[in-house]
Amino acid sequence: MSLREQFGKDVLLTGWGHSRFGKLTDETLESLIVQVATEAIGNAGIEPGQIDEIYLGQFNSGMMPLAFPSSLALQVSEQLANVPSTRVENACASGSAAFQQGTKSLLAGTAKTVLVIGAEKMTHAGADVVGAALLGADYDMAGKASSTGFTGLFAEVAKHYEKRYGAAVGNLGDVLGTIAAKNHRNGVDNPYAQLRKDLGEEFCRTVSDKNPMVADPLRRTDCSPVSDGAAAVVLSVAPTGGATAPVRLAGFGQANDFFPAARRDPTAFTATRASWQRALGMAGVGLDELDFAEVHDCFTIAELLMYEAMGLTEPGQGSRAVQEGWVFKDGKLPINVSGGLKAKGHPVGATGVSQHVIAAMQLTGTAGAMQLANPRRAAVQNMGGVGIANYVSVLEAV
Repeated sequence: MSLREQFGKDVLLTGWGHSRFGKLTDETLESLIVQVATEAIGNAGIEPGQIDEIYLGQFNSGMMPLAFPSSLALQVSEQLANVPSTRVENACASGSAAFQQGTKSLLAGTAKTVLVIGAEKMTHAGADVVGAALLGADYDMAGKASSTGFTGLFAEVAKHYEKRYGAAVGNLGDVLGTIAAKNHRNGVDNPYAQLRKDLGEEFCRTVSDKNPMVADPLRRTDCSPVSDGAAAVVLSVAPTGGATAPVRLAGFGQANDFFPAARRDPTAFTATRASWQRALGMAGVGLDELDFAEVHDCFTIAELLMYEAMGLTEPGQGSRAVQEGWVFKDGKLPINVSGGLKAKGHPVGATGVSQHVIAAMQLTGTAGAMQLANPRRAAVQNMGGVGIANYVSVLEAV
């Protein structure tokens, strides 16, 4: 049973906008929000006055002084005066959290057209500020000093994984290096990406002056960059006559895990798996019916674990998806054709919305050099913390 069958109505992505990701010194949070919101509304073929509600995904957590940005989208047009607008925050999953809140407004019948925006400005803040902000998303490390920040947390995940599955994994560093190289290669074709350079497997697998170890076993190429950027999508219950065909939301899922690390299996990503099962279950499809997926590769070990959480491989067998080419652009389930967070960039609050926009572009044949051959169904997965807040959407071409 699909979302449409379960709720008796459609949720359609009818327009979208996307900024470049990177160090955008000439942009402000406001200018980025206005840019992508204007683009999304225009792409949907509607007037700003037709927007019933706005949701803005943004993490911030002290990275910039302005901590109350919910009304910034109203700067797009006088027609947006008095439109309800709410900031949504759920760590690195803030964008998808905003997307699901918008979806629920449509399903509740309190809105017919919703504007969802994800945005973040990070690069102006010092490394210590960004590091402390991100560590605020960890129960055990929030407010504590750390030389490795969130990288250190995922490095611990990698160590646990290697200890548990060592022989089956092979050389974990090489597997992670191949994932990094794949995503950098894919990022070359993404005009929005922050890092558009094919670094090659050898570089990504090797520790060097240009690719130092950040937190063993994670090298610089295993880590997503600090980024600025924004993306927006218009959600509607009916087609709006936009620039492209709409994209249907077929199913969605959310699941949260316990916050203290002691209450979680460090390699199972149990709640991530639950979010996948809920989304696929609502959509009434299996993993083998997806044509591609955009997943949360804040670190390469996260992408590897995602292969297992989504059910592409059994636990401990994620390296098989890499070694047998399943997740490459010409594989049976291409993963992160956009370059993922690894190459596209990770402006925290923007990421979840960006993933939906990139997927919608693929499903409408408007992804340019990134375009796959006639994809019809996709999944988007976004995560906050170390597998804590988890969101999955299944999208279909109409």
